[in-house]
Amino acid sequence: MPRPHGFTYEQHTGGTVRISHHGRPATTLNGPRADQFLAEVETSNPQLAMARWTGNYKRGNERTARDHPRNRR
Repeated sequence: MPRPHGFTYEQHTGGTVRISHHGRPATTLNGPRADQFLAEVETSNPQLAMARWTGNYKRGNERTARDHPRNRR
């Protein structure tokens, strides 16, 4: 499974954090969630943390599901 890439984040005044993926807005975090995100980014892999917070990461079963007879129309 490839590692996530292409994520960036911007910290704005008022405690807002905006996460983008390949230049497109993915999510906006406010208040305690933004603080928790910033703490996690500082202590772990930033790309993986941003992928988890946006829900934009591979689970490993996409190819299997795509090839299932029910999904092949």
